[in-house]
Amino acid sequence: MALSATLVHHYSPRPSLSCNSCSSSPSCSSSSSSFDQRRGFNWKFLSFSGINNILRSQSYKAHAMSTTEGSIVSPKGLMDMEEEPEHLLVLVHGILASPGDWTYVQAELRRRLGRNFLIYASSCNTYTKTFTGIDGAGERLADEVRLVVNKRESLKKISFLAHSLGGLIARYAVAALYSSNGSEQTDDTVTSTNANLKPVGSLNEGLIAGLEPVNFITLATPHLGVRGKNQLPFLFGLPILEKIAAPMAPIFVGQTGSQLFLTDGQPTKPPLLLRMASDCDDGKFISALGAFKCRVLYANVSYDHMVGWRTSSIRRETELVKLSEADL
Repeated sequence: MALSATLVHHYSPRPSLSCNSCSSSPSCSSSSSSFDQRRGFNWKFLSFSGINNILRSQSYKAHAMSTTEGSIVSPKGLMDMEEEPEHLLVLVHGILASPGDWTYVQAELRRRLGRNFLIYASSCNTYTKTFTGIDGAGERLADEVRLVVNKRESLKKISFLAHSLGGLIARYAVAALYSSNGSEQTDDTVTSTNANLKPVGSLNEGLIAGLEPVNFITLATPHLGVRGKNQLPFLFGLPILEKIAAPMAPIFVGQTGSQLFLTDGQPTKPPLLLRMASDCDDGKFISALGAFKCRVLYANVSYDHMVGWRTSSIRRETELVKLSEADL
């Protein structure tokens, strides 16, 4: 996505019930009233205070962890670290990308936040692995997070910062990692000294990978998929191009393409992105998000040729704010 694009920042302190305040981050001050409560969500426009302020409100130090592209960080590398960070921040890249895309962000967050954060750039879904489906990539990310958590007993909290498709992968992963009673419903349960820790101020008394979930942040993520008018901006909103894009997508980007265009459904099973909008047999998707104290999404208003404003801000076409040339 274009990094220079105009950004709009939406914030939900309690994504599944109405609320008028931000209890988890004093630096987040609302500049307008809530505008979306059709699903019980209370999204708000906020002044752009930056990701750093959101994270800093939870802790004050960070430690960056380097990864080898294409492979999960080795257990030995984890054990050799002398620092004992308490807060794991997982960075998740987008489609056809790698952890190298986070190099600058990782270094800057480390400089600003200090040593109490373990900043980990995911490396399990590099390049064409992002074509294998959001669910498959999400399971791999969940396995990767389990490995990191199992090797760092000092960890108590967890946050996610995800870009583009990485936001959907992270949403699937947190559902796989979610537990309401301190133990995941999987064969490979996370062993944690903090298994009984309860998150403070969140909707659900749940854990993510056995840790207290704090921040879940997405950057230009197509939460609603890319099907529909102007949801894939480089098609210029032309109906003929948008019509042929859906059947062509799986040829170029595999199962992920079908899922993004919502064409992966079956007579007895809705498309994956629709299932991810609720708690279902595939996972507790809403409960997992609800366990985080702070949920933030950033949407590009313009100059993003891959992800439309509507899908990245989770709104209907009629709900988009009309902007003038001066605003852009």
